[in-house]
Amino acid sequence: MHTTSGTSLPVRPVAPVAFAPVPPSGRTVAPGLESVAPADEDAAWLHDALLGPHSADVVGYLRLARHCGGPVLDLGSGAGRLAVPLARQGFSVEAVDRDPACLERLRTWGARIGPQVSRLLVTTRAELADLRLRRTYRLALLAGTMVSAVAPDARPGLLREIAAHLEPGGVLALDYTAHRMRDLAREPRRAYAFQVPRFDGVEEWAAARQVFDLDGMSEHVTYHCVRTGRLSTQRTVRSTRKWIVDPERLDAELRAAGLRVERRRRHRLDERTESVLLVCRAGG
Repeated sequence: MHTTSGTSLPVRPVAPVAFAPVPPSGRTVAPGLESVAPADEDAAWLHDALLGPHSADVVGYLRLARHCGGPVLDLGSGAGRLAVPLARQGFSVEAVDRDPACLERLRTWGARIGPQVSRLLVTTRAELADLRLRRTYRLALLAGTMVSAVAPDARPGLLREIAAHLEPGGVLALDYTAHRMRDLAREPRRAYAFQVPRFDGVEEWAAARQVFDLDGMSEHVTYHCVRTGRLSTQRTVRSTRKWIVDPERLDAELRAAGLRVERRRRHRLDERTESVLLVCRAGG
C-alpha cells in the first residue's frame, strides 16, 4: 500500500494457539502486505495494522508534496492512507490501486470528511504492471514499498510510464526494504507473531511465516490469523508474494527511465534490514 515491508507491532508469546516462534523481545519487523491478493472485509484490520502505523512517513510525504506541489499520483494507494491526508491539505490526488474494495473505502473516507476533500480525489483501478496514465503530475508516490509488488521484468516499463507523465522537474518518491543478502542466505526463513490492533470487540492475533528465495529474488509470506469474538473463534490464512529489490538494478532502471536520484535516506529497521527512501527528479 513507508511503510516498509514490515512494521513494528506488539509481540508476545501466544500459548493457546500453535503460532510460529516469537523472536526475542524488542523491536520486531513483521512483513507487510504490499502484494497481497485483493483485500476482503475480513483482512481490513490486518491490512491497516501492517500499513497504518507508519505515521512518520505520512508526514514526510505531506512535507514533500508541499515542496513539490500537485497534482499528486498515489500508486498502490490502498484505502487512502496517503491520498486522503494529501487531499485534506488541498492537493489534487489520483489514487491508483487494483483492489476495488480499497478504493471504495478511500472514497467513503473522503466523502465522510466532506466535499472539499472528496472533490480532490480521483480513483483509478489498475494493475501497476499495466499502468497507462492520462495526465501529468508534479509528484508521484510509490510508497509503502509498493515497488516490491511489481515483478522485476515489469518494473522498467512502470518507471518509464511514470517518468513520461511527470511535469518538467517533477518528482517520483519511492521506498523499499533493503536486506543484507548474506543474512538472507544464512536465514531464509523467519517467523513473527503479533497482535492486530482492533477496536470492534474482536481479539486478533497473527503469525507471519516469511520465506526468501534468493534464486528467484522473491519473498513469500503466509499469515495465520486467529480472531476471537464473544461467540466464536475464526481462523484464516492469507499469503502474499513480493520481490526482493536489488538496489543497484533499481538505480539503473531509474536512470534509464530518465529519473535522477536526488536524495537517498536510510532507516535501520533491525540488524538485518533497513528502509530506503529515494526521491527522484524527472529530466535528470
